[in-house]
Amino acid sequence: MSHPLDPLLTAADAALRTLFATPKASQPCPTLPAEPSSLEAREKREAGALMRVNHVGEVCAQALYTAQALATRDPALRTQMEQAAREETDHLAWTQTRLEELGDRPSLLNPLWYAGAFGLGLLAGRLGDRVSLGFVVETEKQVEAHLQSHLERLPAADHASRAIVAQMKDDEARHAAQALDAGALELPPPAKALMRAAAKVMTTTAHYI
Repeated sequence: MSHPLDPLLTAADAALRTLFATPKASQPCPTLPAEPSSLEAREKREAGALMRVNHVGEVCAQALYTAQALATRDPALRTQMEQAAREETDHLAWTQTRLEELGDRPSLLNPLWYAGAFGLGLLAGRLGDRVSLGFVVETEKQVEAHLQSHLERLPAADHASRAIVAQMKDDEARHAAQALDAGALELPPPAKALMRAAAKVMTTTAHYI
């Protein structure tokens, strides 16, 4: 028999695992085995900064999906959100592993990013399931565009990072399509603009910190 506190305990467990545990991927990391990455020091620094930003994005994705699953009263939608969070765990693990390979580190502000994203996800969920799904669609569209920009900025020889980012981009597009199919409501332009502004602050800061 479930307890009323079970969803809160699940959310707390997800936060602790995201921020303090080593994520475990269910799918192997995308690679291009015939294309080894050989980078100069400057290229490694740039790739590391970009992958740190991508890692922050996955920390936020965990927070968003966990909060939205907590907020909904629809069991089917909760299952969809929880499944998306599990798939995003692969991205979290891949980006963290790649950061280590590049000799770089995650953002020092990850707890702050997680808390902010969790609050936004909870707010979106409280506004109703269709709004919550619309928030997913817009978030994933913005992330997809962001990942495309990273494919253009990553060093050409960084085949390892590029393979990861390309797979992440495909997965985010699929999550957006699933949310649309589930009945997402399109968000108004001011909401989309506010989301872009918040994402800009996060990505700019995480590039360095």
